Amino acid sequence: MHYEVVIVGAGVAGLATAIRLKQCNPGLGVCVLEKGSEVGAHILSGAVLDPRALSELLPDWADAGAPLQVPVRKEAFWLLGKSGRTRLPTALLPPAMRNHGNYIVSLANLCRWLAARAEALGVEIYPGFAAAEVLYDGERVTGVATGDMGRTRDGAEGPNFEPGMALHGRYTVFAEGCRGSLTKTLFQRYALDADCQPQTYGLGLKEIWEIPAANHDEGSVLHTVGWPLDDATYGGSFLYHQADSQLAVGFVVGLDYANPYLNPFEEFQRFKTHPAIRPLLEGGRRVAYGARALNEGGLQSIPRLVFPGGVLVGAAAGFLNVPRIKGSHTAMKSGMLAAEAIAAALATAEPPAELQDYPGSLRQSWVYKELRAARNVRPAFARFGRRLGLAYSGLDQWLGGRLPWTLSHAKPDYQQLVEKDAATPIAYPRPDGVLSFDRLSSVALSAIGHEENQPVHLRLRDPQVPVRVNLERFDAPEQRYCPAGVYEILDEGNGPRLQINAANCVHCKTCDIKDPTQNIDWVVPEGGGGPNYPNM
Repeated sequence: MHYEVVIVGAGVAGLATAIRLKQCNPGLGVCVLEKGSEVGAHILSGAVLDPRALSELLPDWADAGAPLQVPVRKEAFWLLGKSGRTRLPTALLPPAMRNHGNYIVSLANLCRWLAARAEALGVEIYPGFAAAEVLYDGERVTGVATGDMGRTRDGAEGPNFEPGMALHGRYTVFAEGCRGSLTKTLFQRYALDADCQPQTYGLGLKEIWEIPAANHDEGSVLHTVGWPLDDATYGGSFLYHQADSQLAVGFVVGLDYANPYLNPFEEFQRFKTHPAIRPLLEGGRRVAYGARALNEGGLQSIPRLVFPGGVLVGAAAGFLNVPRIKGSHTAMKSGMLAAEAIAAALATAEPPAELQDYPGSLRQSWVYKELRAARNVRPAFARFGRRLGLAYSGLDQWLGGRLPWTLSHAKPDYQQLVEKDAATPIAYPRPDGVLSFDRLSSVALSAIGHEENQPVHLRLRDPQVPVRVNLERFDAPEQRYCPAGVYEILDEGNGPRLQINAANCVHCKTCDIKDPTQNIDWVVPEGGGGPNYPNM
């Protein structure tokens, strides 16, 4: 199948790219591939949305029924101790960190709405088709191929086998989100990160609760830092009061943590038992769960965005504004700028191999201005710890990020773990089934569906490493950093071995990021596999 533009990923960045392309030139052939069973099925975010990019893309969004119905009415920021809290006055929050004019949204539902707008413009969207391979002609990207369907666990062709298909484009846009599997291969082939600092990541865990009306305050936003994380571990929480007595409860742990015994899922469960948080949830019930990694490196970690025949947009490149805890608006704007560069190139007699106009326009945009002002916040926490990092970041943001230096990210997250003999084990309380839960019951709320008899999509470069290195040196941290219980160390009398429960995978990509030996490769399973988030 041949198109002018092939887009991988139907998140806000990919859909904004598609819509802007059609706005620039309605005659362009544009298709979007989405590995989830439907648009939005794999989308998970907080989310408080800054509508700036949406207003630029679709100025009529309010009248057209965009799912932005809950404006932020009030907000709070708490510092949590073990048994108490300190409320930071909103007036002390730097202007960039306030949420006036923003909306509490389901990003999944926004993507569904954007997909409908894109299709109305003539964009072809194919959910349930996972892009599994980048296609090349020499050094130029010429499109992607979808994965085969119906292969058995050993890779043989099963009775329902269907080969993947090739989708060729004059340009290919990679909008896979954080740590995309194809984007990762592009980094390796083109050395896209040769001139930037290492990316650093966080793991975001989220639950949707239905809470009693007496506990609900629609439009209220609460962020916390502190307990249960120690001073050296970056992270915090969000609680967003949505419509219909629903509360989005989330917890983010920076994946540069050092203790191999830390378990982000258990930290999240423990957080909900805090005396200041418990009353918000009491009498409610949990209705959804999910997890996703997010880029936190900011300006210093943005890679080269263009290569022959293709571009990176959105979280595939890492445009999250860390102090604002927002990346959807910057992701959308990056896609719009890429689309404008592609449309202009295709209007010429000989389109260039590399779209240098895109990174140039991005550097002149408000996206770059935002990220430059935010550049020192995340590395300040890594360098100084939570208390000093918070103080430094507050001053830095009140000054608009205009301090004359740029702090650096020391090393990749997978190199941050200390060995088990230098670490202190953490004793987590048993889940009570009311506020705190186990991982398997949580995964059940993600509505995961994977074809059981397919090749395992979590591949080990060396099957001996999990026991010989990870277990021996780090006490198998994959058992703890995975928020879905995918990895287990079993000993059935023949010595320990790693069990991979691939059907549990929520596609968060944490294993691909945090594995200390970088022995795990996350690749796409059959299209349509994975979580089926309703309104995350």
